[in-house]
Amino acid sequence: MTACLRAGRPVSTATEMAATAVGGPLGERLTWASTQLRLGADPEPTWAYLAKDPSMGHLSRAMSRAAQTGAPVADVLTRLADDAREASRAAAVAAARSVGVKAVAPLGLCFLPAFVLLGIIPVVAGLASTIIIP
Repeated sequence: MTACLRAGRPVSTATEMAATAVGGPLGERLTWASTQLRLGADPEPTWAYLAKDPSMGHLSRAMSRAAQTGAPVADVLTRLADDAREASRAAAVAAARSVGVKAVAPLGLCFLPAFVLLGIIPVVAGLASTIIIP
């Protein structure tokens, strides 16, 4: 959408192009919004209607706010994309950190018996043989 808006396309056309590119249920919702905007509907209620959907919440609130304030929509979408990337990156880092914690128990269960069998028992057997058999 941002590329279309920066190229000079209206919001309805940019939304329709994004809907075609995305497809699926999200594309259907964007197609509905672009159709409403193309028919002359007020942008604020159109985007506010889509705010009920969790997957469209951030986009619809940002677009509604841009329609209210008159802010450049391309800048609003760029900021929204940056926020989404940052949230995705933070979720990936959190998931990567939790892997280390989750891997401790299986590794401990695998390495502890091996350490006992290969490290401690031979030492104890060696000490016991020297103590018992002088």
